[in-house]
Amino acid sequence: MVCIAAFIILALIGLFVGIISIFKPKVGKSYLKMFKKAWGCLWKKVRLQKCETGFKEDVKNTLLSRVIIKHPKWTKPLSIIIEVLSVIIVIIAVWALLTAIKSLLALWALGSCNVTKPSACSLGAEVCSIDESEPTNFFEATGRWFTEWGEIFEAIPEKFKSYEASDYNFNYIDANPGIGADRPIAIDILDPGCSVCMISYRNQKEAGFFENYDVHIVPYAIPNPNGGFKFKNSEITVKYMFAAEQIRSGLAVTIIDHIFTDKAEDGRYYQDLFNDDYSKEDTIKQIETWLKKANLNDSGIEEVRKIVDYPETAKKIDDNHKIVEDQLKAKGIPTMVYDGAKHTGLWKK
Repeated sequence: MVCIAAFIILALIGLFVGIISIFKPKVGKSYLKMFKKAWGCLWKKVRLQKCETGFKEDVKNTLLSRVIIKHPKWTKPLSIIIEVLSVIIVIIAVWALLTAIKSLLALWALGSCNVTKPSACSLGAEVCSIDESEPTNFFEATGRWFTEWGEIFEAIPEKFKSYEASDYNFNYIDANPGIGADRPIAIDILDPGCSVCMISYRNQKEAGFFENYDVHIVPYAIPNPNGGFKFKNSEITVKYMFAAEQIRSGLAVTIIDHIFTDKAEDGRYYQDLFNDDYSKEDTIKQIETWLKKANLNDSGIEEVRKIVDYPETAKKIDDNHKIVEDQLKAKGIPTMVYDGAKHTGLWKK
């Protein structure tokens, strides 16, 4: 293990030695000689051949040379410590290599280098991530590590499959009612509290996406891993959208359109107010104000309130969660399905 650990360490410091050797060539020559020995030893280990003991002793003697002179009795215990540290270095290097491979595969297959906490990965698409709870102990963390490998390998075939919007039985609202259903279907999964969803929605409106496709907007409240929801008023907003759509087609789009495109009197977008300032009661009051402006009378408002409290409305949210997470295996919102493919992240013009 000593020669393998030495190779790893020498490989890591190679860049710095390369810079130093520009000014001190002797340092570079000495380093290259040691690195060649380490590589030769490692190559023999890979081929299951016995490594030269001479290199191993060279490393140990280099590290222990001063100790042997001053404290000869320390030689044996320090030699054991070097062996133990070598094993630890090799284990850490192997773990780091496997983690790097796992992250790259996850980024390619799932769109995020972190499988269970996409928000921790800055390399993926711009999304509001769907995170899982953090492990609370070593055994959970170890199990999670292997589970993530399973998710990655399960997702790899998904990269090559065709996604058809008609294959998913979402509870949705019609993004552009009255235009007709002769256009190709597109699924657009949005969280009312997600800022990336807001930008995507605006981009789609400006680019005519809703005119080119029969868009089924799926209101989705991103769950928190430890209970509740990522954005505090998303759940009640989604319930009102489902209830309003049941009263009259187009009312739900009115709600999401106000949240994503309108500003309050203080110049702030309503989405920011919903996420940061408004209580649940303030949110309900604002949504009902919009519904009244859309010519929904008092009896209609009362009917919407009743539907919001129906168990069937909560079930619609749960059913959408299962499809998003179990069938689409989405790791972030917005997620779209159209033109035979799944698209995750910010929709750009």
